[in-house]
Amino acid sequence: MIPWQEIDRAEIPGGEGEVILRRRGTEFSIRTATTELMNSRLHGSEEALAELTCKRLQHLSEVKMLIGGLGMGYTLAAALAHSQPEARLSVCELVPAVVRWNREHLGHLAGRPLDDPRVSVLEGDIATFIREKEAFWDAILLDVDNGPEGLTRDTNDSLYTITGLKSAFSALRPNGILAVWSYGPDKGFTSRLEKCKFTTETLSVRARKTGKGRRHTIWLAKKIS
Repeated sequence: MIPWQEIDRAEIPGGEGEVILRRRGTEFSIRTATTELMNSRLHGSEEALAELTCKRLQHLSEVKMLIGGLGMGYTLAAALAHSQPEARLSVCELVPAVVRWNREHLGHLAGRPLDDPRVSVLEGDIATFIREKEAFWDAILLDVDNGPEGLTRDTNDSLYTITGLKSAFSALRPNGILAVWSYGPDKGFTSRLEKCKFTTETLSVRARKTGKGRRHTIWLAKKIS
């Protein structure tokens, strides 16, 4: 078997460890010292996050979408594929090196979505950008860390608290959607969404586009006008 080759590593802002980019043949991986965060072979559920959201917004022509977490670009690419030419997508990435990796090493995997003129890149904490605007976004997609049970950064957990969800609710336009990816189910998170007045769907999707692999969880939480 071909061994893994380390391409680069970068600190996670806030001094909460490192992320490492590795390659094995045509396969890429981003991981911490102990846990794989994403792999280029497994991106079906990340694409489903965008596809399911866009399907519910297809009646809108000038969608404004905020995506938390660039990763390997699969969620962004799927959102672009299912959005109108007038849509505007902002993708937020905490680790600047991940943006650079997408431009230098990973862009071909998802069709170079960062080159699309509909895309703007925000570097920093997604929670900050959510709080900046009120009733602005038609959709906020969170593919951050491992979902409500974060692995790499304790402060990511604040996105999924009552306070964080209220901020997302305020940032959405009427009938806007908060879409959240998670490695697994979380009944407590579903309850918190409902407490924050979201109307919520909880879906189980496969890790692979072929319908194989473990099941991941997606919440589609709507702000009813």
